[in-house]
Amino acid sequence: MTELDLAQLQRRLAEFAAARGWEPYHTPKNLAVALSVEASELVEIFQWLTPEQSARVMEDPRSAHRVADEVADVLAYLLQFSEVLGIDVLEALAAKIDRNELRFPVPENKDRYSPE
Repeated sequence: MTELDLAQLQRRLAEFAAARGWEPYHTPKNLAVALSVEASELVEIFQWLTPEQSARVMEDPRSAHRVADEVADVLAYLLQFSEVLGIDVLEALAAKIDRNELRFPVPENKDRYSPE
């Protein structure tokens, strides 16, 4: 696989789960819970860091590895969740960006934007 794409990754994740007989456990509820747990594990890395420390977290190979692993776990569960529910994640994201552009127009004063 020279170039990764979401469909290939989703197939690999589905094959991985199928080979282990995990499909019965990959319900939308269980996958949503697992996604939340993995996102919380990502948050845990940053929990007590200052803003400055958090901006430098990728400079330390140990913390960089932990962050990358948790990001991968979050993405894996999100892709599996989306696959089970038939959601095209790229299409969903594009539609959400379109809605946000309408909801949050560029302010006249571009220096600062403070949501209401």
